[in-house]
Amino acid sequence: MGFGIANDVAADKVLDEHAFAPLVGMMLDQQYGMEHAFRGPWKVLDRFGTLDPAAIAQADPQEFTALCSRPPAIHRFPGSMAARLQDLARVITDEYDGDTTRLWTEATSGSDLLARVMALPGFGKQKAQIFVALLAKQLDVRPDGWEAAAGDYALPGYRSVADVVDADSLVKVREYKQLKKAAAKAAAG
Repeated sequence: MGFGIANDVAADKVLDEHAFAPLVGMMLDQQYGMEHAFRGPWKVLDRFGTLDPAAIAQADPQEFTALCSRPPAIHRFPGSMAARLQDLARVITDEYDGDTTRLWTEATSGSDLLARVMALPGFGKQKAQIFVALLAKQLDVRPDGWEAAAGDYALPGYRSVADVVDADSLVKVREYKQLKKAAAKAAAG
């Protein structure tokens, strides 16, 4: 199964072909439409010429921020996200020798994978759980205990970006998030 998160053929192809791309898209998925966040890696590849973590980590920060900020920007906060992207690339370069797949292929369990993802810049527990579910559902990466590590995001349904495979599932995830938000608002009073 190929990615369908970006809702754009070229951007989804980048997610399929570059292991660093889904990680970047997930990092960008905050305070920004998920399909737009997952188009970010395609924009970087198109403008920078590579998604190689070492090249991104070593790029001049001002020049990299400028290319990430050029319309359409990689995020609604392109400056801070360009810096975070370079930080993420540094971690992948320094701790995994630039091989993003080692993040999950060398994980000994679901809890180890969750801890590895939570250690990345821009990844708290919830985002890390969603990424574990995304890996399981999109890339068939399922270390022992991945369901526990992914929490509710491992359940069937349309809860997060991990469940988006096309435009219809994107709509269903949005509807679920709106219902959750409305329920939380109603509970708050």
